[in-house]
Amino acid sequence: MDTLPQDATKIELEGATVPFFKYEENNRTIYLFDSSKCSHPEPMVNAMVGLKTIKDGENLIMINSKAPMGLFPKIEDDFTYEVEELSNQTYKIKFTKKTDNLSKTDFNDTSCSGS
Repeated sequence: MDTLPQDATKIELEGATVPFFKYEENNRTIYLFDSSKCSHPEPMVNAMVGLKTIKDGENLIMINSKAPMGLFPKIEDDFTYEVEELSNQTYKIKFTKKTDNLSKTDFNDTSCSGS
């Protein structure tokens, strides 16, 4: 994975089907996973596992083969996201938890209904 910093530590997250990594960047904790080679529903499953993990002031970065359009409506009440197309025909999605919010996201909803 090209986007993985040298100081990243591999971590185990319950329910994840791909490796997750944790590192610090600009005094912020970042969690990262790559689901670009996964098939449905693994990207959605791993995104929900990661989103459930992050706290205020932390970010989750997902590397995927496309922007997870089915995920965005499920999480938009609790998270903001930025989508960047990378040069290797993958996408980097950076999620940030909204602060002072009572969670409305159903982290068990891993159905894929987007394009």
